[in-house]
Amino acid sequence: MTLIVSISGIRGTIGGEPGKGLTPPDILRFVTAYCRMLRMQHPDGRVKVVVGRDGRKSGPAINRMVCGVLQLCGVDVVDLGLSTTPSVELAVTWHKAQGGIILTASHNGAEWNALKLLDHKGEFISEAAGRELLLLTEKGMETYPDEGSKGHYTTDYQSIERHVEAILQHPLVDIEAIRGAQLSVAFDGINSSGGIALPLLLKELGVNNVFPLNDQPDGQFAHNPEPLPEHLGQLRDLVKKKKADVGFAVDPDVDRLAVVCGDGSFFGEENTLVAVADYVLSVTPGNTVSNLSSSRALRDVTNRYGQQYYASAVGEVHVVEMMKQVEAVIGGEGNGGVILPSLHYGRDALAGVALFLTALAKRGGTLQEWKQSLPEYHIKKNKVDVGTVDDIEGLFDAVADRYPEAETSSLDGLKLDFQEGWVHLRKSNTEPIIRIYSESCSAEGAEALAAEVMEVMKSYVEA
Repeated sequence: MTLIVSISGIRGTIGGEPGKGLTPPDILRFVTAYCRMLRMQHPDGRVKVVVGRDGRKSGPAINRMVCGVLQLCGVDVVDLGLSTTPSVELAVTWHKAQGGIILTASHNGAEWNALKLLDHKGEFISEAAGRELLLLTEKGMETYPDEGSKGHYTTDYQSIERHVEAILQHPLVDIEAIRGAQLSVAFDGINSSGGIALPLLLKELGVNNVFPLNDQPDGQFAHNPEPLPEHLGQLRDLVKKKKADVGFAVDPDVDRLAVVCGDGSFFGEENTLVAVADYVLSVTPGNTVSNLSSSRALRDVTNRYGQQYYASAVGEVHVVEMMKQVEAVIGGEGNGGVILPSLHYGRDALAGVALFLTALAKRGGTLQEWKQSLPEYHIKKNKVDVGTVDDIEGLFDAVADRYPEAETSSLDGLKLDFQEGWVHLRKSNTEPIIRIYSESCSAEGAEALAAEVMEVMKSYVEA
C-alpha cells in the first residue's frame, strides 16, 4: 500500500494500515487539519467548503466521510457529487466558499484516490499553505464544535452544467463556427466524469456526430487512465472506424486533454496547449506560460505573434503564479493541461475542447494539416536512480559546468537550453530518482541529449 502526503494534498492506494494507505484515520486527520487551517484563515465568519469527486469506486464512500467530518468540524458543506476538477474549482467561487476538496487521484489507477485542496479562489493551495497544513495534521482540531454549531449540508448537482454554460459564454468559443463545420468527434471518457461532461459539452457546442467510448462513470477504467499515446489504442481505432475529424481523451478528473487526429495518429499531448495557444494568440495577443519541462513549441508559437513566453517551475500552482505575474492570456502544462485565465486559473480539459474545436472549425482542413503547421519537436522522458547520492545540488553543478555554452536555469532543478534543444533535470518529490526530460527537433536528437547528460551524471556519481 502507498500513502503520499505532500503540500498539495494526500494521495494513496485505498486501505491497508493507517499511514501506509489511504484509510479512514488518514482522511480524518487531513480533513480536520484543513478545517482548522481554513478557520484560522477566516476567523470572522462561517467557513464553507465545496466537495466534488471523480468516478472512482471509492469516491462515494470517501465523499460521505469527508462531508461528515467537515460538518462535525463546524464547516458548511456544498456537496457537488460526481464532478470534474475544473468544475469544482469554479464552484468554489460560485458558492463564495472558503475552500474546496476534490476527491480524485487524477491519472493514477483505480486503486488510488486523493484529497486535492483548494483555496477561496478555487485554486490549489499555495506551497506556504501546504506546509502549514502538514504541521496542523499532527495537531488536529483544538476543540470540536457542539451540536448547535455543526456545519450545514447542501447539495449542488449541477456543477458540470454550470461549468459548460460558462464555457459556452466565453468570447473565444464560437458555437456557430463549430456547428457550421459539421465536425464529427470521438471521445474517451475513461469511465469517469468525462463520460458525463464531454457529451454534454459537445451537444451544446453543436456537434451532432459524436462517438462515445468508455462513457459510463462507473470507475471501471477500461485502460490505464493517464491519457498517453500507449493507452489510447481504443480511441485511435474508433476515430479511424467512424472517420471522425478528431478524437479527445481526458483523465478521470477532466483537467488533462489528449487529441487523436482523423487518421488515427496522435496529435501529441505537448501539442494540446500549443495548438490552443496558437488560436488564442491569433485573437487575443498577450504573454504565455508553461513549465520548464514543457515543449519549446509554445515559445516558438508565442514569438510568431510577437509576444513574450515565460517558463515556470513544474506544477500547476507555479504555472498559475507565473501567469498572474506576467498577465498571460493562455498557459498550462505540456501534459495536456490548458489554463484559460479569463475563465479561471486551473487546467480545464472542457475549455480545451471548446477552444480546440473553435480553432479547427475556423481553420478548415484536417487536424493533421494543423499539426504540420506547428513547430515540430520530440520529447523524451527518462529517470535515473540517485538513492545513493547525497549532494544533488553538487551533481547538478557538475552537469552545468560540463556545458558552459548552455543557457541554464536553476528555478526548478537544472535546465540546460541549447540551440538544438534542451534537457531538464528534477529531483522527484516522491521517489529517489531524478527525472530527465529532453527535447530536440528529432527523436534521435532528444535521445542523444539525454544520453550524454546521463553519462556526465554517471561519471560524477562514480568519482
